Amino acid sequence: MKTYTFHVSGTHCPSCKIFIEDTLSEQIGIDRISVDLKQETVTIDTTLDESQHKLAEILTEKIKHNGYTLSVERKTKEKKDNGVFFQALPIGLAFLALFFFIQKSGVLNFGLGGTVTPVTSFIIGLVASVSSCLAVVGGLVLSLSATVSQDKISDVKPMMLFHGGRLISFAILGGVLGAIGSAIGISFTVTAILGIIASIVMIVLGLNLVGVFEKNMIALPSGVFSFFRKVEHKTIAPFLVGVGTFFLPCGFTQAMQVAALSSGSFLSGFLIMTAFALGTLPMLALLSFGSASFAQSKHASLFFKSAGVLVIGLGAFALLAGLAGLGIIDPLFNI
Repeated sequence: MKTYTFHVSGTHCPSCKIFIEDTLSEQIGIDRISVDLKQETVTIDTTLDESQHKLAEILTEKIKHNGYTLSVERKTKEKKDNGVFFQALPIGLAFLALFFFIQKSGVLNFGLGGTVTPVTSFIIGLVASVSSCLAVVGGLVLSLSATVSQDKISDVKPMMLFHGGRLISFAILGGVLGAIGSAIGISFTVTAILGIIASIVMIVLGLNLVGVFEKNMIALPSGVFSFFRKVEHKTIAPFLVGVGTFFLPCGFTQAMQVAALSSGSFLSGFLIMTAFALGTLPMLALLSFGSASFAQSKHASLFFKSAGVLVIGLGAFALLAGLAGLGIIDPLFNI
């Protein structure tokens, strides 16, 4: 038995850990595998006779399509390209201006005046699905997909159950949050404060997207994945895992949950969380059926930073609207 330690690139949260460990542990000759996210290393026990460099190549082939690479020597990280941000800034501002224009015209209500609407939630869902939700929920999707593939069964039914459970839980529990808000009689002041909290979360997440923070700030504890690893082979597991994603610590989800609570009605909460879940669906569905390459594509950085500028703008406007609603500042816009 030999023990090797490799450096791994492309990891960012416990979702990556569970996927790499699940995928590589199924390879013949691999007896034990452990991923250390902090040190960015992968340690394996193997009975294979291959050299360490050859083994790194073999194992990388199993995970490279998901953006991970194993190497014997630690690779020097590339310096951030600040030029990408300056390309992303006008793109994000242009989309922000477009949303304001459409809002002003009355064609659609984006809820830019401080009240989150289903349209706002859907847009935020689209952004979330390629950022914090991709990191948190994407790991479960990839893990479930890997398990299905290893079991040599069709991936359509389990994935449909997963996404169905996710949509149903977000709709019903979003409505429950709205009903709770109505039952406890949330005042205008409390609603405004909750809106400010949600807007601050959005701004922080936007800053994360543009690269202010080196690592994704929101990630699942590794222990949570142990539970999913135990139940994902059961027939009903995909549905239950989908339902459970409502409670996962994704910042965008939590911001929309606050919005649903402050909406003050079952229907409003139902629509806000349903629209958000539908916004996250396209990217997560793409992940479900084996395509996770976008996050590692050459255009990903530009997209993420543009989305970050947009989220910061929406969050900042909501924050100003909330402060104006409380009378702390004068309204800066009239939309």
